[in-house]
Amino acid sequence: MAELQKFADLLRNCSKYSLLDHGRQIHTAVLKMGFGVDLMINNDLVGMYGKCGATSTAHKVFDEMPVRNVVSWTTLMTGYLAKGNAKASLSLFFQMGYSGIEPNDFTFSTNLKACGILGIRETGMQIHALCVKTGFESVPVVGNSIMDMYSKCGRLDEATQMFDELPSINLISWNTILSGYAHDGHSYRPLELFRRMQEEGEIPDNFTFVSALKACGGVGAMHEGQQIHASLMRRGFDISRQTILACALVDYYVKCRSLSEARYVFNQIEQKNVVCWTTMIAGYTQAGDAHNAMELFGQTRLIDVQVDGFILSSMIGVFADLALVEQGKQVHSYTIKVPSGLDVSVANSIVDMYLKCGLAEEAKRRFSEISEPNMISWTVMMTGCGKHGYGKEVIQLFEQMQLENINPDEVTYLAVLSACSHAGLIEESRKYFSRLCGGDHRIKPKVEHYSCMVDLLGRAGKLKEAKNLISNMEVEPNVGIWQTLLGACRVHKDLELGKEVGEILLRLDENNPVNYVMMSNLFAESGEWRECQRVRELMKRKGLKKEAGCSWVEIDKEVHYFYGGDDRHPLTEKIHNLLKEMEKRMKEETGYVYRARFSLHDVEDESKEESLRMHSEKLAIGLGLLLGGDLEEKGGVMRIFKNLRVCGDCHEFIKVLSKILKKVVFVVRDANRFHRFEKGVCSCGDYW
Repeated sequence: MAELQKFADLLRNCSKYSLLDHGRQIHTAVLKMGFGVDLMINNDLVGMYGKCGATSTAHKVFDEMPVRNVVSWTTLMTGYLAKGNAKASLSLFFQMGYSGIEPNDFTFSTNLKACGILGIRETGMQIHALCVKTGFESVPVVGNSIMDMYSKCGRLDEATQMFDELPSINLISWNTILSGYAHDGHSYRPLELFRRMQEEGEIPDNFTFVSALKACGGVGAMHEGQQIHASLMRRGFDISRQTILACALVDYYVKCRSLSEARYVFNQIEQKNVVCWTTMIAGYTQAGDAHNAMELFGQTRLIDVQVDGFILSSMIGVFADLALVEQGKQVHSYTIKVPSGLDVSVANSIVDMYLKCGLAEEAKRRFSEISEPNMISWTVMMTGCGKHGYGKEVIQLFEQMQLENINPDEVTYLAVLSACSHAGLIEESRKYFSRLCGGDHRIKPKVEHYSCMVDLLGRAGKLKEAKNLISNMEVEPNVGIWQTLLGACRVHKDLELGKEVGEILLRLDENNPVNYVMMSNLFAESGEWRECQRVRELMKRKGLKKEAGCSWVEIDKEVHYFYGGDDRHPLTEKIHNLLKEMEKRMKEETGYVYRARFSLHDVEDESKEESLRMHSEKLAIGLGLLLGGDLEEKGGVMRIFKNLRVCGDCHEFIKVLSKILKKVVFVVRDANRFHRFEKGVCSCGDYW
């Protein structure tokens, strides 16, 4: 008997410390000694193999057991669950039911967890009913598992009901309900529970604090999160060593957009895990901070952190939004070397990056390399090509996608309608809009889809039809769709309808400076300078300011940023001299003159000309020409990016400039689309 107990103790130590090789040796000794039929030893063998991850061997031992009890079944279930195979655990649970062996509290707890992992509420409810019938519902470990199952299945009301009905509540009970609400992400409820828990005398542990911080991040509760951080410091919390809790703090500060605090905590963590790196890099990318995101990404490569697809997609995404193609290419090169680079989400981000950086042909090549493009892949490609004005190609992609048995969603329809709008494809857009409204019952048109149609009708000068479409929409019109119609009124100089739309906009959104700028531009285009000045004065009295225009150009892997009226660049004087020289040539060769209506009305002509020359996109182009060397002689493509819509004068300036610099193609990405200027013509057809 003593020999048997010795083997049992040895096997349990192997389980505890995951000593698989030692466990196999003990198994051999057990069989030689003739103990292979003993129930306790066999249960310990199943447990040892299960905890060491050798579930197939555990199952083999289980199958060869002459006698099994509830411990045998539950031990094997636990091994499968620990390996991540929740389905195998549930399969054993139902087999055990047929064998006539009654489950115990751990059997129920294990399989309720399996239901939560798989998100199968119906099976979880069946097991819950069995718990009630057999009286196990009131056992704490089972009650907590029932709560956890309902929480993970998204049924917080049932989880809360179970919590309220528990005969005794322990720390695990509190942590389970807190975690459920914290993962929901949009409620102050976990913070109320956290407060109540302490009022009732329960002392929180690290898991409690992790859930509380997650809840604070979810609702942006900065003050409450800082209180929790202060409480942790008073308790002697060591950031450098408690990685999971420290990462929860980083995540909370990131979600509350306090990146300096997040970085301070992040820097103190000695053993940073992948989650922590991901959180911090994602925080920078979401804030558009490419410099710090790239710096951290570089560190992960130096210390060999295996970054996941989420980090890679986030990194590529920020370079796409800022059109930083050289940095994007660096990350693209890295994705080829790591397993996570094969994720379709990463491939989609790469395609999106090249499209947003103006390299449509490169994007097409990368798209063709995706072995199994999903709906997002197709939609990204259609959206980007639409911004470039390739409307016909977008329609081909849309039809090809459906031949591949991939159904479009509302975003895909938006991509194809937007592409039709940019390319002026009226009949095609009517066809797809009609299909969206009547033929596809899975999705319904939203205001953005109507806005594409209004834009298209506006381009064609059908302003009354566009107005009628808005009036008869099945959804509530928003500010954006009225702005689209107002823009069309400006282009076609329909002052009467423009005033009507402008009044609607100012009623809906009186504190949006964009509405006042659009109204003043309408009046300026129509020569109504008094009205233009009145709107500008009204905007000034309200203290509203339009967003500052910013343009940038990448030259020899260095990005140069310019703002309107900016004179901080060291080459500003040379840029101005070059622009003046270009204006002189344009005037002599084409008769070009600046368009006064895009400048202030109440200043002298010379000042107007100087003001227009200070527009950010012109400054960026000036630098590109200045540092471009023999660009005019050899030709090439210059890419300029702007955060706002390119202004009318700059658009005309670049058109004429491309006419006199015959070998140079200018590609400008603004807030709406890409403009390709070549030999005096723009791809947008002068409507953008």
